[in-house]
Amino acid sequence: MSGCGPRTGWVRCGYGDVMLDSIPFDLDVYLRRIGWEGERQADPATLRGVHLAHMRALPFENLDALRGRAPSLDPADLVAKLVHSRRGGYCYEHNTLFAHALEALGFRVTLLAARVAVGADTLASRPRTHMALLVEVPGEPRPYLADVGFGAIGALLEPVPLVADVEFAGAGRRHRLVHVPHDGPLEMWLLQAHDPGKDDWSGQYAFTLEPFEKPDFDVINWHIATNPRSPFAQRVYCQHINATRHLLLDGRLLTESHPDGTVTEREVTGEAEARRLLEEEFGITAPEGMTLLSG
Repeated sequence: MSGCGPRTGWVRCGYGDVMLDSIPFDLDVYLRRIGWEGERQADPATLRGVHLAHMRALPFENLDALRGRAPSLDPADLVAKLVHSRRGGYCYEHNTLFAHALEALGFRVTLLAARVAVGADTLASRPRTHMALLVEVPGEPRPYLADVGFGAIGALLEPVPLVADVEFAGAGRRHRLVHVPHDGPLEMWLLQAHDPGKDDWSGQYAFTLEPFEKPDFDVINWHIATNPRSPFAQRVYCQHINATRHLLLDGRLLTESHPDGTVTEREVTGEAEARRLLEEEFGITAPEGMTLLSG
């Protein structure tokens, strides 16, 4: 069997039994959606390939939060939205969906909560609101940091082994993990991305290896989507990545970045152009009746 059977509860796949909140996960449909035609083995090559395919196929967007709604993290709803519709999601949606796919492939996945470092004065000033994944690969001595839901130019395109002070290059981007001072009992890791324009390293987010559970992220998801002070509840934020560019719409600002460090910016003229851009450039069909740009 190449995918999961049509039963609920424990779902028998070609790579073992996977419990997905009593909801069957159709691995075949997911892999077709992201365009993955490679091997289906729990090994580093498959992990890297499926991670990159997910990043390039499924856009990042916050349209539910912009409408004041916390998006569902139920597996069936995630499949309906991200796999079967012209929609994307933000970190909790992407990484929850990806975790189910990885488990169906035979990987072991732990949910992590991270403090976003981008734009922060100090790490301690930010709560743990970002979801990342720790992935164990059978036979590998170290787990991998995987993350298909970080809406920034420093996002991982491929997972990296959990090793400190080693540079990793993946799909044209360079990353490294370093340890940072932390008062808690667990080591704190910081993901850094190389900025080719400045030829420097910048922090993306910090995390410990403390496991978090789905109910933790149900609360965090609701807070980030509905708190009026949350940036995701205030302005449109969409991201699309392919082999040659990183496209980001942040409010009215459209930014196009390229692997060589070239960056162009312009302001979106109005609501009609924003909706057209989402449809044609991001692969997102915005819900009818919603307002994308304020002011």
